[in-house]
This record gives sequence, structure tokens and C-alpha cells, in this order.
Amino acid sequence: MTAEASSARPLYVPRMATIEEMKMVTELECYFRFVFDDGKPLGHGPGQFAMVSVFGVGEAPISVSSGPTEEPWIEMVVRKTGSVTDALHKLNTGDKVGLRGPYGSSFPFEELKGHPLVFIGGGIGMVPLRSLVQPSVATADRYPKVTILYAAKLPKELMFEDEIAEWSNKPNVDVQITVDAGDEEWKGNVGLITTLIPPLDIDIENTLVFVCGPPIMYRFVLMELEKKFIPHKNIYLSLERRMKCGVGKCGHCMINDRFCCLDGPVFRYDQIEDAAEAFS
Repeated sequence: MTAEASSARPLYVPRMATIEEMKMVTELECYFRFVFDDGKPLGHGPGQFAMVSVFGVGEAPISVSSGPTEEPWIEMVVRKTGSVTDALHKLNTGDKVGLRGPYGSSFPFEELKGHPLVFIGGGIGMVPLRSLVQPSVATADRYPKVTILYAAKLPKELMFEDEIAEWSNKPNVDVQITVDAGDEEWKGNVGLITTLIPPLDIDIENTLVFVCGPPIMYRFVLMELEKKFIPHKNIYLSLERRMKCGVGKCGHCMINDRFCCLDGPVFRYDQIEDAAEAFS
């Protein structure tokens, strides 16, 4: 749902929500489960975001991390990066926040059936990507194969480890994890996420690829996908880190003639391949 589609309600009026659960998942990231006080769902698609208000402090755009649901709750993972996110981390279960949205474009979940899927998540990029991974893994029999590549700088920065272990046990799902640098307890792969791409056996014409991570990661991941001859129209990128006001008013998220918050944050690569600033 875009800002235009949500115009049936006042644009800047948030819905009240209660923190039902919160817990630190890394040294910087905190998981939140918000329940809407009016008992209605957010109505989001995978890849969309919402504006989160901490009253008396401000608001910030945060990606929804849970898959679409008809239930009146959503999940988010928030990195402490500024005044609003710092204030969120200081809240407790039972506290109230404001939520408005959903905003932006979403991944085309209903169009994925029959295609092999490859998810490439770097660092906190796995947070919005999870909103598509969850429903895809739950319906894995719809796809020839589901491949999930996930990377973090250090083992302690990996998120959703219990859930990822469950994904790994699903038929038809292949999960590969790597870290830039291991520690004494790490027994897995060490190396950048791009090292996981060359060995993949990919159906060039039919595979759909979904990428989310730090901007610099896109440049090198796209180079590796280019070597695999993946059509640009089959690659979807989430540029959720560029969000600001969320409704196309401030202009901070513009990429050429496109508003990332309205036309994105999910783009097909062929839509923005001429915009070098999107990957820096």
C-alpha cells in the first residue's frame, strides 16, 4: 500500500500499538512485537515499512520483519542509530507507540509460484528480507527450490538463529551462512557473502533473486549475479535504508526521478540499474 492508497485515513495520524514482546538479538538490534490496540492488522505486504512514533521524541521509518498476516500484530527489529531508535530501545513491554503505514512497494509474493527462489541477506538486511522468507519457506512446496544466503560481519551479529535452523530443516530449502571473520566457537563458513554465489546451480531464466543489505554489498552481489547471467528483471532489491519521511514529501530518498519511499523500497534491478547512487 502506498501513501496514496492509504489516504482514506489522515496521513500523519498513527495508530496506537502496545509492545507485547521485546528482546535484544545482538548488541545493537532489538526485536519488537507490536500489537495494534484497535485489533486490526497492518495490512502490509512483504518488504513494506511503517513509521514508528515514540511520543515526545519523534518518529522513524522501520521495515516490517514479519510476513503478511491477518492478525493485529507486526514484528520489527530496530538498530540503535539515533534519538528515536535509542528511545525505542529504552521502552518496556506494555509501553505504547504509534504506527502508521504500511508504505512503499512490496515483493511480488503472489507471482513467485513455480520459480526457484534465491534470497541474499547481508547484516540487518535480513530483517526486511525475512518478511518474504517467512511466507516463502512456509509454502516451499510451491517452488522448485528455496536458497537462503545470509552473512554477517561476526558470528555474534547473526540474527534469527533458531528460526534459521528451522528453515534449514524444511524440505526444498537450502540455507548457507557466512561471516566475515569467525571466532573460536565458529565452525561455519568464513568469507564475504559473494563467495556463496559462484557455486550455486541456477536456472538462469526462471530463478528470482531477492537482495537486501548494506549499499556496498549490492554492487558486488550484482557483479556476481551478472556472471551467472541472471536477467535484471529477475532481481529484486530492497533499498529500505534510504527511507526518511515515508510519504514523498522531503525528497531525501530520491533516486533520479523516483521516490524510494513511494516507488520503492522494493525495485526490480532493471528499473534502477542506471542509478549508481542507489548502491553507494
